Parts: sequence; C-alpha cells; structure tokens
Amino acid sequence: MDSKKKNKGSTAILTHEETLELISKSQSGDKESEELLIKKNVGLISSIAKRFISRGYEFEDLFQIGSIGLIKAIKNFDPTFSVKFSTYAVPMIMGEIKRFIRDDGIIKVSRSMKEIAKKGRIEREKMSKELGRDPTIEELAKEIDVSPEDLVVAMDSTITPGYLYDTIYQDDGSPVLLIDKISEQNIGDNEIVDRIALQEVIDKLDPKARQIIILRYFKDKTQTEIAQMLGISQVQVSRIEKRVLAKMKSILG
Repeated sequence: MDSKKKNKGSTAILTHEETLELISKSQSGDKESEELLIKKNVGLISSIAKRFISRGYEFEDLFQIGSIGLIKAIKNFDPTFSVKFSTYAVPMIMGEIKRFIRDDGIIKVSRSMKEIAKKGRIEREKMSKELGRDPTIEELAKEIDVSPEDLVVAMDSTITPGYLYDTIYQDDGSPVLLIDKISEQNIGDNEIVDRIALQEVIDKLDPKARQIIILRYFKDKTQTEIAQMLGISQVQVSRIEKRVLAKMKSILG
C-alpha cells in the first residue's frame, strides 16, 4: 500500500454495516474491497505510524508495515467479536510495527516518551488513591495534558522485555522461569479480543458501577467492603453488580 494514496480516497466515513460488508467481501478474495478498507483507514495507520518516527525509522517504512497489520486485521476479523473493527485493528497495526522494530534491532525510546511514561505512572498512583480505582486512560491523559494515544504508546514503550529464562520466583526451592508461565497461559486471539470488548463495556459504565466492578473483580473486594468504601448498603452493591453483569453478558454474548 503506497502511503501517497492516502489522500486520493473518498473521505466519507463507512458505517458499521458497510465496513462489515467490505470485510466479508475482502475475506472472500475481493481485492477492491480490501483496497477500499485500507484507503478508509489510512488515517488510523498514519496516526499510529507517526508515534514511532522518533525511534529512527522513516514514516513511509512504518506506514507500509502498519498497512500489513491492517490487512491482517481485515483477514482475521470476526463480526462475533462484538467490537468495532477499528478497535480490533489498532493493536494489530501497533503489534506489526513493534514486531518490525523489535526484529530490526533494539527499540530506542525518546526522552519525551520516557517523561510522559514517568508522569503517567506517578499520576496513576496518585489518582488511584483518590478515586479508589485505577483511572481510565482518558482520565489519566487529561490530568497530565497529553493525548490518550501518546500516553498508551509512551507507557507501553518503556516496558522492559522479559528474558524467557528469567526466574520469576522460587517454588519449594525450585526456580520457576518466565517461559514456564507463558507455556501454561497460552492466551489466544479470542481471549485478547474478549479483553478489548470487556474494556469497552467497562469504560461505558457510569462512575459508580465502574468502580464497583473494578473493586469487585480486579481488586478482589467483597460486597461488604465495597459498601463501606462507597458509603452505600451491601444490597445496593449487589443490585448494581447483578445489573452490570447482565448488561455485560448481553453485550459480549
């Protein structure tokens, strides 16, 4: 895909139904539908590719690699995932670019990226104590005055890759290695998509419901503990939890 074509396509936004139709045709071998989907998503590819320019790579090269990620997303997308195509495509595009940079050599993180990541970590800890829950990416980005995309890329870029044979902990005197835990987990594409969908659902909840779900299922708090923290009754916590779980079940199928 030539990035110079990115201004030649129509700027009209595809509806969800139109996108699904084009994906179906593309997966059946229709190259024109695939090309149209790429044209409609050049802005998405460009915005992600630009995040990695500071690492010493040309935009054109990153755009080409990102396009490969988008094509993979088109080929692998399933309407039953219950997420928007763009939501599914973003990690695929970023993953392809990161894989290219990783295989090409050591990833260089700019000073500005490190600063954003540092501010993000400090502010996240502070906001977590104030809110009684982890802040969303949008809340955290607003607090440190950066875009959510910049924050995600910055914090992700500073994660140090783990050596497969690093010792995680000792189990009855025998070392347990990172590679042992990876082989046990074997997370597949469907689970990754489920996590994306779950995050979307949680982000759409009202503040109190979101807080209850995070405390209940991510912080391992009991309904009684949550009731005391929020100043409401245990019955109210139970009702809200049941309502949210029913909503999540209907959305995620």
